[in-house]
Amino acid sequence: MRKGKSKTPKEAAAAAAALLPVVRRRQPPRATGTSVHASLASEIGLRIVRGDYPPGTILPNEQKWSETFEASRSAVREAIKMLMGKSLLSSRPKIGSRVEPRERWNLLDRDVLAWYALSPDRETFLRTVQEFRYIIEPEATALAAKRRSPEQMAEISLALHEMGTATSLPERTAADTRFHLAILRASGNDLLVPLGVLIESALSHLFVYVTREANDLRHAQELHANIDRAIRLQRPDAARNAVKKLLANTDEIIGRPAR
Repeated sequence: MRKGKSKTPKEAAAAAAALLPVVRRRQPPRATGTSVHASLASEIGLRIVRGDYPPGTILPNEQKWSETFEASRSAVREAIKMLMGKSLLSSRPKIGSRVEPRERWNLLDRDVLAWYALSPDRETFLRTVQEFRYIIEPEATALAAKRRSPEQMAEISLALHEMGTATSLPERTAADTRFHLAILRASGNDLLVPLGVLIESALSHLFVYVTREANDLRHAQELHANIDRAIRLQRPDAARNAVKKLLANTDEIIGRPAR
């Protein structure tokens, strides 16, 4: 057996590496199929809502967007139509797509709310959601205390239980959202049900922030339990007051410096 010259550690490592297969770095997959235009609409819509394109701005044309996102012009065209449907854009021949004034935006649209929640001015968003809740939730909860069915009560209580047993932030905030939407359904007012579904995205973003910043989740759980109890006992005034206490607690958390 012939003995060869021993290799240095560096040479040995290089030789071993040469035996390994070449692994090429894969590029991120592109969106395909019917989801392309929705993804484009989400990206462009977020840029509009966060202020990259202020109201009155003429957006880049289809060709420019197509090059930017490496997507077909037809997908871009469908994305623009989606944003027009949400009242973020208007389109005119030979002019292009113009960003609409903010007061025309459909802020009750799920997607627009989600983009609004991700905008830099988070404090304004949170306070806007809170003001909306003060207008809707106390009276809706009082109605729920009068009108809830046994099945609706069970739905509310189940969401409360799932809040208390959640082991992660997403689980807790999802249960929190279900709790409040179940109360809106139990109010028996047909206009509040679709309204609740529309603001679901806004509530979810608010609850994520509040849950993350809260110092005492047990106290928050007790405040929710008080609402559940008042509805179960069919005491409208107590239910209304319990909601106001919960909203005041949320106001306090929002007012603190973020951790």
